[in-house]
Parts: sequence; C-alpha cells; structure tokens
Amino acid sequence: MLKMEEAAGNGNYESRNVIIEVKGLTKIFENKLKAVDSVTFSVYEGEIFSFLGPNGAGKSTTIKMLTTLLRPSEGDAVVCGFDLRKQPQEVRWSVGVVPQEYTADEDMTGLENIMLFANLYGIPGDVARKRADELLTLVELNEAAGRKVSTYSGGMRRRLELACGLVNHPKVLFLDEPTLGLDVQTRTAVWRYIRILKEQYGMTLFLTTHYLEEADGLCERVGIIDHGRIVRLGTTGELKSSVGGDAIELGIREKDVDLTSFIMKVDSVTSVVRENDHYRIKAPLGEEAAPAIMDAVRSAGYHVDRISLTKPTLDEVYLEYTGHKLRDEEANSQQVMAQQRTVRRARA
Repeated sequence: MLKMEEAAGNGNYESRNVIIEVKGLTKIFENKLKAVDSVTFSVYEGEIFSFLGPNGAGKSTTIKMLTTLLRPSEGDAVVCGFDLRKQPQEVRWSVGVVPQEYTADEDMTGLENIMLFANLYGIPGDVARKRADELLTLVELNEAAGRKVSTYSGGMRRRLELACGLVNHPKVLFLDEPTLGLDVQTRTAVWRYIRILKEQYGMTLFLTTHYLEEADGLCERVGIIDHGRIVRLGTTGELKSSVGGDAIELGIREKDVDLTSFIMKVDSVTSVVRENDHYRIKAPLGEEAAPAIMDAVRSAGYHVDRISLTKPTLDEVYLEYTGHKLRDEEANSQQVMAQQRTVRRARA
C-alpha cells in the first residue's frame, strides 16, 4: 500500500499545525472581474477542509492560485511552509492536484499516465513504477492498468486522476469538485478514498464542492464562499448552530394580514421573517415551539394551512448567509458543465 510519512491528525485544532495560511488573497482578471475578493483563512495539518459554493463563486480560482497555476493580484499565502509568491516551485513539489476537468491522456493506459506524471516530478523509473502499482491498488484500478483510458468509465477516470495527483506523495491534496457528474455509487467510492487518505496517511485535503451532503458528511471545516468572498467558516456543527436554532415554515390562510410581530411574542421564538405567502420562524426547540405557534394563531382567529419543521442543515446555513439556496445554484453549475462537455466533444 501507499506509504505516507505524516501522522494522522486529530480533531483538536489547538494542537495541530497550520499547513496553509492565506491572507487577503485576491484575483482580478483583465476584464476587471474580481473572482476572489480578499479571502483570509487557515487550513490545519491532517484535516479535510472544504469550500462550499456554487459555480462562479471563486472556489476553483482560489485553488489555482494556491497551486501556482494563477498568480494572485493581491494578498499572500504560505503553503506547506513555502511562500506562494517567492517559492512557487517548492509549493508545486509539496502539493498534489485533482482538477475538475479530466487531464489523463486517453490514448495512453492508466499505468502509462501515472508514470508520465511521475516523470514530470523527476521521480526515478523504478521508484515511479512501485508508486504506480501502489496507487493503482489504492484506487482499485489494477485490472484496468493496461487498458487505454479511452475505455474507462467516468468513475474510473476520476479514480485515475486521484492516483496521478498522489504520485509525488503530497503533503496537501487539492481536489476541485472531485465528484461532479458522478453517479451516487462512484461518488461514495471517491469519498471512501478521501477518508482513507486522511485516516490512514494523515494527509491534508482541500476540496471544493457544491454538494451539501459532500461538505456535511466528509469535511471537518467548511468555508461558505459566494461572489469571491468567504461569508462564513467553521466546523459543520458550528455553522449549523450559528443560524439560531430550528426552522419552522408557517403558512396562514389569511394573506392580507402580517402576523410577524404577533408570532414573535410566542415563547422561545427568536426570529420571524415574512416571505411572500409564508413565515420563516426560528426557535431553539422547534418541536416545542411549533404547537405553541399553531395554538396562538388559531386562538387569534386565523387559520394555519401548512407548517413544517426542519433541523439546521448546511442548506439553511447557506441561505442564512447568502440570501439564496445552494440547490438553486446547482442547476446553473450543471448546465455550464454540460456545455463544456459538448464543446469538448465537438473539438474531438
């Protein structure tokens, strides 16, 4: 199996070293588009860290800057102890990248692609072959190692990209939308490989995603990014707690009256927002507040036509801090990717 030198990290951040330190990182393109707007954050050694946001939020641009593919317009960063601006070559040797787009040569076999990546890093042939065999075992592509990549399924290609990104034994692995477009079974398999890299090899993983369940189930800390800015950062538990409790959605038959101030008087209700024909209500214990709200509304002579209760989720967090749901943005991202795939096929 692949041998990594780093010890697995624990959940105590005070005892863990900072492996990525970013201060005021900004990217402004020639058309004056500010894709990343003064982001500041840290990533700890041995953690799985994620940027969560829709297409165009600045996730991929940040990764490209941190892996030296794009030069920052402003700001600084230290990656694996190396200054991003002054020591770009050292940064490249220290990190691995699994890009959003497939980069493997389709006319070469899986093994040949890994060997090519090893050669680019200057890894001697005998060492490269041993690592290739280890990586093919890790991502379960042994039996397909001698096949051309053109015969691989989408899931197999993604696993090959993961193997190529690990060939230099990186201290930090960047994964840009690692499961975009994959079926549920393959996505679950990729999640398993990511957990193995953290738990068995202590690797630091920085991934971008717009899948809520991916960020929630896989990552220790999540940075919510929107329009190039980090709007909130913390553990998934901290993010969920920050929205102020359970969410109750209430519909009242009488549309011509505003009951916002009336509902606010109900015990344990912390906030009420009227949205079109319904109310969004926050309460620490929604299962206790919901019956009390219904009783109060009915006793005042109004009629409840619908009510629902949801526990805090990352979708609720995203809505709270950006003003829109991430699910609404996912369709746009998928449309963009579909267009890109169509262009690539046309050029083939």
